[in-house]
Amino acid sequence: MKLSKICEKIKYECLQGSMDAEVRDIIYDSRKIAKETMFVCMVGAVTDGHKYIPDAVEKGASVIVVERDEEAAQIPGTITVLKVESARYALALMSAALFDYPAEKLITIGLTGTKGKTTTTYMIKNVLEAAGKKVGLIGTIGAMIGDEKIPSKNTTPESYELHRMFASMVEAGCEYAVMEVSSQGLKMDRTAGIMFDYGVFTNLSPDHIGPNEHASFEEYLECKSMLFRQCKIGILNADDEHSEAVAANHTCEIHSFGVEDNNEKTFLGKPLDLVAADLGFIKENGKLGMYFHVKGCMDCEARVHIPGRFSVYNSLVTMLVCHLAGISDQAILDGLNKVQVKGRVEMLPVSKDYYLIIDYAHNEVSTRSVLTTLMEYHPKRLICVYGGGGNRSKLRRYDMGEVTGEMADLCVLTCDNPRDEEIRDINNDIKVGLAKSNGKYIEIDDRKEAIAYCMVNAQPGDMIVLLGKGHEDYQEIRGVKYHFDEREAVAEILEEIKEGKRVRMV
Repeated sequence: MKLSKICEKIKYECLQGSMDAEVRDIIYDSRKIAKETMFVCMVGAVTDGHKYIPDAVEKGASVIVVERDEEAAQIPGTITVLKVESARYALALMSAALFDYPAEKLITIGLTGTKGKTTTTYMIKNVLEAAGKKVGLIGTIGAMIGDEKIPSKNTTPESYELHRMFASMVEAGCEYAVMEVSSQGLKMDRTAGIMFDYGVFTNLSPDHIGPNEHASFEEYLECKSMLFRQCKIGILNADDEHSEAVAANHTCEIHSFGVEDNNEKTFLGKPLDLVAADLGFIKENGKLGMYFHVKGCMDCEARVHIPGRFSVYNSLVTMLVCHLAGISDQAILDGLNKVQVKGRVEMLPVSKDYYLIIDYAHNEVSTRSVLTTLMEYHPKRLICVYGGGGNRSKLRRYDMGEVTGEMADLCVLTCDNPRDEEIRDINNDIKVGLAKSNGKYIEIDDRKEAIAYCMVNAQPGDMIVLLGKGHEDYQEIRGVKYHFDEREAVAEILEEIKEGKRVRMV
C-alpha cells in the first residue's frame, strides 16, 4: 500500500523522502522490522522507540515515523521520514487504513468499567450467537474469532493488533465485535479513531492507580469517559455514583439501566431505559442464578444461571445492548437463560445434591467478592479449593488465606501455578493468613485429587468453589506448562465415581 493512503487520516510532516513509498506492513516492535516496512517510534514508560532507529535502517525499513525532528539526522536520505505529534495516535489511524478500516464493517460494542467487563462481553456474545449472529470478541481472556482463540497480552490490544483482529473477524464473516475497552487502552490511544456503535459503562471503583497506570482516580475516571466521545450510542449504569461524571462531555446518544428501589430514577434528566425489579435467587438442581422482572423498553421475566446480584447488572447491559441492536426480546431471554461464562462463577452441573463452581479469583478482593456472592445462597458448607501463584507476592497469599479462612468452612490447599517455587512453600504462606482467621484446612498437592476429595465427600447443600484457574487450561511448573483443565478433571472424576473407582462417602 502507498504511504500516502496509509497516512490519509493523520496529521504529519514529511521531513524527507516520498509519500509514494510502498509499505508492506507497519511495525512498532524493532525485532520485527523487515524490508519495505514502516517503523513507528513509540515512546513508552519503559523504552523509547527512537533508540531503535539504527536497527530500522539496517533491516531495510522504507519509512520511519518519529516524534522529534532531530531524530531524522541519523536516517539516510533514501528512507522516508514522517514527523507526527503522537506516534501512538498515528499508529492507530494508520493501522486502520492498512487493514482497510475493518471496524467500520462490523457492529462494534465496547465495554469499559472496573468490574464486569469480561463476563458481560461473553454474555453479549452468547446472546447474539443464540440469535444466529456471528460474533468476534476481544478482552482479558484473549480474542475469539469464530472458533479460533488468540492470546493477548493486554485487555485492549495495541491498535495494530486490534485492527488486524477486526480484519480477521470481517474475513471470517463476523457481523459483531464485542470488546473490553480498558482505561489504559483509551489513555494509550489503542482505540483512537474507532467510532464504536455502542459504548457501555458498567461501574467504577479505585483501581489501576499507580506508576505506569493512572496518576489519580480523577485521571482514571476521565480515561473511562473518553469512550462516550467515541461511540454513537452510550449505555450507562445509572446506579453507579460516578456515571454522571463519566457521561460528562459525551457526544453520543445516551441510554441507561439500573435496579429498582423505592424512588423513581432518572439519569441526566431522563427515565431509565431498562429497570430490574423483584430480584430473586435461583437454587435448583445443582444450579445457581438470579431471576428478576424488567420494565422499560422491555417488559418481561428474565432468568440467568450466573449467581449473584452483580449478574443482574450484567444481564441488564446485555439485554439493553441486544434490544437496541434489534434482537427480539424472546431471543434475548432464551440466550440469557443459557449463558455461561468460562471461569467467571462458572457452574458445573455435577449433582442435584451439591454445587461446583469454577472462578478465576486469585486475590483477596476478587475472592471476597465471589464468596460473598455464594454465601447469599446459604450453602450448608462453603469449601474452597485453591493454591497460589509461584514467583508472586507473599502478601497475596497471606490475604487469600485470611479471607478464605474467615468465610469458608473448609479450605483445601493445592497446586495452582507454582512456577519456580515449591507447592508446600506457597501453601505455608497461605497458612499464615489462615491462622489469622482460624480457618480449617487440609492439604492435597495434586489438584485433581484435591477436587476429587471434595466431590466424594460433598454433603447435600455444599458449595465447592475451585479458585484461581478459571479459564486457564494449564499448570506452570518449573518453566513448563502442563495441560490441566478443571472441567476435564471434574468429568474424569465423575466417570471414576460411576465406574466405582472412587466411592462417594455421603
